[in-house]
Amino acid sequence: MHRLARTGGTAGLLRWLAGRAEGWAGLVGPDGTVLHAAARTAGAMVPDVAGLVAEGASALTERGVQAYAVDTGAYTALLFPLSVFPPGVGDASGPVLAVVTPRPVATGLATLLADVVLPLSLCLQAETLERKRRRVDLAESRGREAVLHLLMTGQLSIAQQVAGALRPRLPDPVRVCVVECSGGGRDEVARVCVDADGGRSWIVRCPVYARHLILVMPAEAKEPGPGAVPTDETVAARVGDCVVGVSEPVPLADTATGYRQAFHALAVARELPSRHARFGASPDPALVVGPAGRRWADELLNPLLTHVPRRAQDPGSQELLATAASWLAFSSHATGHLKVHRNTLAARLRLIGELLGLDLHRLADQAALDLALRVRSTPAPACTPEPAQSGSPASGTSKAAGGLDAILVRPAVRDWADRQLAPVLGAEETLRTWVRCEGRIGPAAAELGISVPGARKRLTRLETVLQRSLLRPPSARYDLWLALRSRDLTAAA
Repeated sequence: MHRLARTGGTAGLLRWLAGRAEGWAGLVGPDGTVLHAAARTAGAMVPDVAGLVAEGASALTERGVQAYAVDTGAYTALLFPLSVFPPGVGDASGPVLAVVTPRPVATGLATLLADVVLPLSLCLQAETLERKRRRVDLAESRGREAVLHLLMTGQLSIAQQVAGALRPRLPDPVRVCVVECSGGGRDEVARVCVDADGGRSWIVRCPVYARHLILVMPAEAKEPGPGAVPTDETVAARVGDCVVGVSEPVPLADTATGYRQAFHALAVARELPSRHARFGASPDPALVVGPAGRRWADELLNPLLTHVPRRAQDPGSQELLATAASWLAFSSHATGHLKVHRNTLAARLRLIGELLGLDLHRLADQAALDLALRVRSTPAPACTPEPAQSGSPASGTSKAAGGLDAILVRPAVRDWADRQLAPVLGAEETLRTWVRCEGRIGPAAAELGISVPGARKRLTRLETVLQRSLLRPPSARYDLWLALRSRDLTAAA
């Protein structure tokens, strides 16, 4: 009995009892509702077993006895109450063990049932507590996921309020770390992370990628000093099959930027023997657009920021902004991030495109919207000021593209573009073709005259050279489109 309680649980014990009784065994509620049941064989179903045990359970509860038997012409039902709760705790009328066996009752069966009451009660209680623990774990996981979502959408004060009920406190400044685990290994890696930094990091199971674990870590080491080993390096060393990417130190309010950096570093780490990489220093384009770029971003986003839904159940401006940011970062995976149906996501994107006058199927318009959202989330003093003399705006084919072209010819933006493209200088054919084909591998491979696997291999090599993720979102394709556009405008001037 004790071996079955450890290995098979309630179900294993009931199957064993059904075999010993050569009939039916189950747990029923005080009202006769069958909670768990097992029969010796599929054909060993007792006629009207539910009515028989319901009658016995009702009589047992009414009389308050410790055992009860109900006899019919061919079967006997034996019932024993289970002590699921300690004395004085919970509901006194707990589940009842019921066994239906053919007559005559086998010698010693009643004693056997009396003996199994204790291990069965303990087993049922342990399973009940385990279900409650899983619900608590799920609630905490969803709470942490909600805090991360708030941080990613720039709602810092609300995120800190929600995080106040959980541990640890949100650090500031932070490094964002993305750990790619083997299948089903996230819980074990999370325990390694807690052990590595003493529980100082905010650990979230990624809602988009099932193999990813996201850490929002304090920017400083656990024990400052020459011998201190950062948490991310410790995790990469301890877990032999994980890959780790880490961002630069960023303010807590810039967690979304830190996540993009960590994701790009993860693409580089996959190709390194150490399985660990930190994001290389590279300015965000939102920092070099200047006041003119901020005015352009405000003008582009104004219809979205001032949108008032027609009905109370329709998404408002903040919800649409969060949808746009999530979709630009995660593409179709945004449904898992936002917890919405794909049709809901498609409807919101159509509305966003209509409000802004953008075709969100085009990479150019996606890049423009992505830059505008990043500029809006960047503090104004951080933007590079206007030069003493600014060039004349370049013409464009649309309102958004025309205004953006005027920003992309700024000297600071041209310098940023040159740094982005420096690693592939003179070997841009694959990159330009892929961007020109809207970031789709199939059309790019056809235009290059190579196979799709060959194009994928080229882009994988470019990820290592550029130190950016290209094939999986969040992708650097928006930055690369901006950099290539800036270089082309400069060459045409």
